[in-house]
Amino acid sequence: MKSAEYKRLKNFVDEHLLDFLPDVDQSSQTVLDAMKYSLEAGGKRIRPVLLLEAFDMCAENLFFALPYACAIEYIHTYSLIHDDLPALDNDDLRRGKPTSHKMFGEATAIVAGDGLLNTAYELMNKDMLLYLDDPAKLKMRVKACYEIAKGAGCKGMIAGQIADLEAVNKQCSRELLDYIHVNKTGAMIVAAIRAGAHLGGANDKLLNSLTIYGENIGLAFQIVDDILDIYGKEEDIGKTAGSDERSSKCTYPKLYGLDASIEKLHSLNDAAVKALKPFGKKGQPLIELANELAIRIK
Repeated sequence: MKSAEYKRLKNFVDEHLLDFLPDVDQSSQTVLDAMKYSLEAGGKRIRPVLLLEAFDMCAENLFFALPYACAIEYIHTYSLIHDDLPALDNDDLRRGKPTSHKMFGEATAIVAGDGLLNTAYELMNKDMLLYLDDPAKLKMRVKACYEIAKGAGCKGMIAGQIADLEAVNKQCSRELLDYIHVNKTGAMIVAAIRAGAHLGGANDKLLNSLTIYGENIGLAFQIVDDILDIYGKEEDIGKTAGSDERSSKCTYPKLYGLDASIEKLHSLNDAAVKALKPFGKKGQPLIELANELAIRIK
């Protein structure tokens, strides 16, 4: 993606992404190496960038939001490590590199995912402890942590993951497909945006508009991934192309066809942009990001 603002925030996240990993003794070094491997493998950093963009619409000093931006990327990376395991999607490539279980073995990959998930919550709670004497700022952080936990939990990403697994080799309805995508992918995108808004002290009007924006780009983002899995090139998407089809997964192109999927994508993108139009220049970076995400199919 070419947006200067996106690149600025992505670089900010990449620069500090390892800063919050725990110090471990030699006996635990292997799991830390595996955690670092997956974090450093690359990626678009969409979720932390969205969190920081939402924060930036409301407040200054991105360092206040940085722990939560890194935490959500830790959680996202843990989910990718576990998704790639033989028991789930059984992928050999992630972000253009061998997946964690290919590098470290299945057992270590599982524990590395666990390590990233727990480090994320440790990091957010550690930050909250700094504000025990400032109830207003503490409340913002508690709300942000809750949004991230909810988005990653059994009414969010995990709900989508289990529905996705159980839909394999079965006839998939439109309602089930939306449920899978809204939860497996969309929930963490909405969580990132709402967490950033809470950290920045957004008012109810802005929080509602950002939520609408997030719900629409969350579903649009997954539709693009569905399309790229079929029509994208391995060197561009960073993972093995056609894995969804081989696994008989329910996807938008499979259910609706390519043309209707692209039409739905543009409709969602238009709704996301419309939600932030009233905020003028403040919303422009997020509008640009939505537009860039929508054209990844080209």
